[in-house]
Amino acid sequence: MQSGDSLADRLREAAVAQGLDGIGIAPAVTPVGYHRLLRWLDQKYHGEMSWMERRRETAEHPDSMLRGTRSVIVAAVNYYSSSPDSSIGRYSRYVHGVEDYHSVLKRRLKPLADLIREEFPHERTRIVVDSAPLLERDFAQLSGLGWIGKNTMLISRQLGSWFFLGAILTTAELPADTEHMQSFCGTCTRCLDACPTDAFPEAGVLDARRCISYLNIELREQMIPADLREGMGEWLFGCDVCQEVCPWNRFAPDTQISEFQPGETGGLLDARQLLRLTESEFARHFRGTPMQRSGVEVLRRNAAIVLGNLRDRSAEGDLLQALSDPFRQVRMASAWALCQLGEPHCLNAVQLAAEGEADREVAADMRRSLADASS
Repeated sequence: MQSGDSLADRLREAAVAQGLDGIGIAPAVTPVGYHRLLRWLDQKYHGEMSWMERRRETAEHPDSMLRGTRSVIVAAVNYYSSSPDSSIGRYSRYVHGVEDYHSVLKRRLKPLADLIREEFPHERTRIVVDSAPLLERDFAQLSGLGWIGKNTMLISRQLGSWFFLGAILTTAELPADTEHMQSFCGTCTRCLDACPTDAFPEAGVLDARRCISYLNIELREQMIPADLREGMGEWLFGCDVCQEVCPWNRFAPDTQISEFQPGETGGLLDARQLLRLTESEFARHFRGTPMQRSGVEVLRRNAAIVLGNLRDRSAEGDLLQALSDPFRQVRMASAWALCQLGEPHCLNAVQLAAEGEADREVAADMRRSLADASS
């Protein structure tokens, strides 16, 4: 059996072999950010993400996810791609690849977990990738991988912030990295100033209810509030604005992970293609990607809003047809988009749709869109 120090060295070698861009080892403790999380939840900044409220107590210590956890190994994996976006509308860079990052990270972390079990056969491990209430960024900062910026993203001096985090919990006690990364944001507030929807009430605090990534990914059962639709701009899925303006991302390297590189075929559908997407086409095109869990209604709703923001008159026919769509959010979004186009025949079509709409909420939203268009 190897010593903890020797095993830590072997873990770093294995991380390089797996294409990971860095790992850090932290002790299993209550994260510094835990009490900030509680205040954040109490302020209802999590919006409709009720699972976060349900898991508030389990986030206090890794022991709640693996009893007896003594060490947390955190891995950073660069996903940045400088490839072009779709022709109409934008996607967050983390979905430009060909495979869901959850499965990619788990697969590449498994050899490291196997190594721990090989050296400590009586100890237990658990791989965690964005699916358990682990405050990964806190443990990453504690292990020296980076610091939590004013936009709440973890930032590395080498990678910027374009990277995923994955973790291995283990009951084995490993030597912790002692370099607690200090912040290098200084007086910069570019990320806060650039947010199109003013989602940062203060530095280091995100009001998810106003965040574009929340609105076009997590907000699924409710329509996007009317006062935030214009701020969504061209974003079909996710948003990278607060990362794109960060000076630490100016020299971000492209990912070397093949699964995170754009595929040769298929590509990213543009907003018009998304709006016309059928459920069977959605299942075929997005199977195995991070967009699969959003569902076809959410993506088509987002597409209509983007087309409205772009004032894309070539999409007029598709938007008019979508006024009678089976999905209620698509009907509301298409009516809003047509009102953004502002053509008299478009407004008349929305008026007729509102008068014949059986769903009171949908009809009321259509009438609000008409009122805003005429004000």
